[in-house]
Amino acid sequence: MSCIEVNGHTRLAGFFASPAKHSLSPTLHTTSFEELGINAVYLAFDIKPDQLDAAINSIRTLNMMGVNLSMPHKVNALPLMDELSKEATLIGAINTIVHKEGKLIGHNTDGFGFMESLRVNQVPIKNQTMTLLGAGGAATAIVVQAALDGFKKIHLFSRPGERFDDMQKKIEELSDKVTCKITITNLFDLPALKQAISQSHLLVNSTSVGMTTDESLITDDAIFRKDLVVYDVIYNPRKTLLLKQAQSKGCQTINGLDMLLYQGAKAFNLWTNEDMPVKKVKDIIDTI
Repeated sequence: MSCIEVNGHTRLAGFFASPAKHSLSPTLHTTSFEELGINAVYLAFDIKPDQLDAAINSIRTLNMMGVNLSMPHKVNALPLMDELSKEATLIGAINTIVHKEGKLIGHNTDGFGFMESLRVNQVPIKNQTMTLLGAGGAATAIVVQAALDGFKKIHLFSRPGERFDDMQKKIEELSDKVTCKITITNLFDLPALKQAISQSHLLVNSTSVGMTTDESLITDDAIFRKDLVVYDVIYNPRKTLLLKQAQSKGCQTINGLDMLLYQGAKAFNLWTNEDMPVKKVKDIIDTI
């Protein structure tokens, strides 16, 4: 790996979020720039909501390649874009901005990252059924991309509230755009949850439950079976209680590190037209 010599031609890419310092994205992208000899660096910026307009304008002012976005900016940045990709329009949020000839184009690579991680882990996609826990931004990206990529049925389960209502509206919007059947049910309807999982080959947790506490939304271990794939979008810790439960029953398990890696790889390609050196980057972030 060659070390980039920063000079007057060095380009800048970045991460806009609040908080931002925890992100693995600087490691992902700067490692990739160095490995491929691209004269660019990637930095994390803690951008508060009232700073977003100025931060987005700086992409043009500083001639940045683009940025990744995370909470709380994925929706609020939408009206600041000149164009949106098909996926970003359907999802209603962006996580990547590409600066191209003065135009800012909003993309959402989260769904791609999830689907690519399924492919890499040899999880079937076409005409399959998924049970998905949660109705936030990650769930929306997963639902849209999974429906576009050929899932037959998606059972969503979420706590009642604003996100539940928003997801219901999103499902209605998608109904005439995809052939996938999508339903949403109260997370506390345990008989419905058990039935949905029994009909699914994939169970996904897209909530933050398990990130800071040793908790799981699945309280009945009998739900798990050997032919069920269990996926948790959380990558820190690498093995949540949900994944431990699933592993103890012989399930294939996947954490969120691959989703992070492949959504980043898609953004990298959008900025550079080059393929991220995924194996090299994965070896590094696996040790962090």
